[in-house]
Amino acid sequence: MNQTLTHVKALAFDADDTLWDCQSYFEKVEQEYCELLSDYAKPREISAALFETETANMPELGYGSKAFTLSLIENAVKISNGRVGGDTVKAIVELGRSLLRLPATPLEGVAQTLETLRNRRRYRMAVFTKGELLDQENKLQRSGLKRYFDVVSIVSDKTPESYRRLCHELDVAPSQLCMVGNSLKSDIAPALGVGACAVYVPFHVTWKHEQIAPFEHERMRAIERFAELTDVV
Repeated sequence: MNQTLTHVKALAFDADDTLWDCQSYFEKVEQEYCELLSDYAKPREISAALFETETANMPELGYGSKAFTLSLIENAVKISNGRVGGDTVKAIVELGRSLLRLPATPLEGVAQTLETLRNRRRYRMAVFTKGELLDQENKLQRSGLKRYFDVVSIVSDKTPESYRRLCHELDVAPSQLCMVGNSLKSDIAPALGVGACAVYVPFHVTWKHEQIAPFEHERMRAIERFAELTDVV
């Protein structure tokens, strides 16, 4: 890994749960959602049905707060057999809208680490995240971190092709890119798949859709804290 990193010319950073907390807010909304629908099913049943609804909707709706809100409403109708009332639907919509206002406060060590890396002037730096365009742009603005990045790339999904497009934007070969993120599925595996290296920074909660079996790779390094990144690169 150390030998690979000597060739790195660009660093790309996932946003949600890498630069700021996101999943904790989604989980809190899901808990409140289950309470709203407690007359119709148990929390475990509601969450299981919601996961199925989200999964079915992803090819058309993609990722993000707005897609999640639509799935919340659809699932409420399904769970209640169409009996859910207008007041409950209104409350569900407000729960979904609250996710558009989550603070996006940088996680511990993030701002200081990005500033250190920026001041080294060795790399081009990018935010590379999936989700809904306006929502992600607003979170980045609220975070105060935008000034550290040369490129902001928001995509519908992190596919090998989207990683190649990112390399083109950064004017580097895939072998010169290092991806930093909390998801083995979205951030790490596809980056490795196109020939980049990666730094895995696990977050304390992982979205169910992002969970895969742990693995090791010669071009991957795992760190416990974001601030350790300056020791790796």
